Amino acid sequence: MAKPVSDRLLDDIPPHLAPQHTPGHTTLPVYFSCEGLQAFYGESYIVQDVSFTIHEGEIVALLGRNGAGKTSTLRAIARARAPELRHGEIWLDHQPIHRMAAHQAARVGIQLVPEDRRIIPGLTVEQNLQLAQIAEPIGWSHERIYEHFPRLGERRRQEGITLSGGEQQMLAIARALARDVKLLLLDEPFEGLAPVIVEEIQRILHEIRDLGITSIIVEQNAVAALELSDQAII
Repeated sequence: MAKPVSDRLLDDIPPHLAPQHTPGHTTLPVYFSCEGLQAFYGESYIVQDVSFTIHEGEIVALLGRNGAGKTSTLRAIARARAPELRHGEIWLDHQPIHRMAAHQAARVGIQLVPEDRRIIPGLTVEQNLQLAQIAEPIGWSHERIYEHFPRLGERRRQEGITLSGGEQQMLAIARALARDVKLLLLDEPFEGLAPVIVEEIQRILHEIRDLGITSIIVEQNAVAALELSDQAII
């Protein structure tokens, strides 16, 4: 079962990087919860009895060794076709996500930014954003996106797949924000990126949090994740 980050894990991390909690935050209502999640690829038991809760506007880091089921947990929350969720409940703002298909979960505000970013070949930055808004509900305007992601504004007419790795990650996050997002799921957002780009994406994610958007991050870079997060789950 998932549990709050342990003292053993924090022993190896500088004290100033430990997740910081807002005083009295435990009195806030729960905004997202999953209880007893069990998910399978075929008969392989991947997500094993995962439970945790999040308050609105928090950034939560989901940590663990390779193969522990972190990405699969994100995919189960997003109601992706695989892994198959066979047991457990997922709630977002009183909505029963566990009863929904992926497209229904997306419509109520769950947006997954996958590790491979899924930038669409042949489309410019702006066209990738336009495609995200082809159906309701619509989120941020392009102008607002470019305000928070000035690099994308400068490259709006450039083909998305020709961007640098960091810029593609920004585009993937921006594309999620182009929808009406309530819960942002980020799978390895710092993977393979230079430290200066990691810092820029951290800044953007802090801005997103300050706007009240709740996020769950799966990340191998535990230090970067803990610098960013309000709580960590292992």
